[in-house]
Amino acid sequence: MYSETKIKSESELVSHYKAAKPNSLAKEVDYLTSDYRRWIEHAPFMAVASQGEGGLDCSPRGDKAGDLVRVLDDKTIVFPDWSGNNRLDTLRNIVNDPRISLLFLIPGINESLWVIGEAFVVTDEALKQSFAVKEDIPATVVVIDVQSVYFQCSKALKRSGLWQADTFVDAGKVPTAADMITSASS
Repeated sequence: MYSETKIKSESELVSHYKAAKPNSLAKEVDYLTSDYRRWIEHAPFMAVASQGEGGLDCSPRGDKAGDLVRVLDDKTIVFPDWSGNNRLDTLRNIVNDPRISLLFLIPGINESLWVIGEAFVVTDEALKQSFAVKEDIPATVVVIDVQSVYFQCSKALKRSGLWQADTFVDAGKVPTAADMITSASS
């Protein structure tokens, strides 16, 4: 299906679009500017994309703004890996392929921020302890060497109405986690 209209080369792809806008290229840098740093420090949510032997993974991560990710310097960020479902998809991928991409979102703000880099997983006790919440400490911490940072314009989030209450879906209209587990198990 659609094989007769499948694009087969990058040059063919590019022929269907106008040239990239200059600002869309100028916004990308290989370090965290002070503005990009402030953005990350205010984000309570990120999606972590990774690739490994098992395939692709995109994992949601959330915490209070300021606790989600810590900026160590303009080339290094870290985030704790808190206990979850323990599938370890993202961490397995990082161990096998360090390439990583993070998408940061701030509720009510229509722009998003991308960080691309290489990551590794550490068990450094002092670093883990620095993320302690009462008696709870993360099992590991992910360290990212920043290679590219840029913001994404607001068009997609505006079109989706993601932050608009009148677009929120009634929870009864979508399957629950239990429903999805049941259907996947049958």
